[in-house]
Amino acid sequence: MTKITDEQIKAWKKQHGDIFKLQIEDKVAYLKTPDRKTLSYATSVATKDPLKFNEIILNNCWLSGDEEIKTDDALFISAGAKLADLIQVKEAELVKL
Repeated sequence: MTKITDEQIKAWKKQHGDIFKLQIEDKVAYLKTPDRKTLSYATSVATKDPLKFNEIILNNCWLSGDEEIKTDDALFISAGAKLADLIQVKEAELVKL
């Protein structure tokens, strides 16, 4: 994997917002937050194939990293356990008027 610089991370943040570093043993991936279109597609296939949800999120949020995370089953499953954390839900309040 290419060394990721602070400048690269700043550029990604400017383009995508929040950036995340996923570390699994000695492997690393850099990910962005999924957009609504990605979430919609991933959710629509999840009922038939739950692992496909993780694959879609990982592939669409991937910025850089060790490709083994995508191809090695053990690393992929480990990554899948953390991918839900990419989906940030803000606190909302509904008030009846």
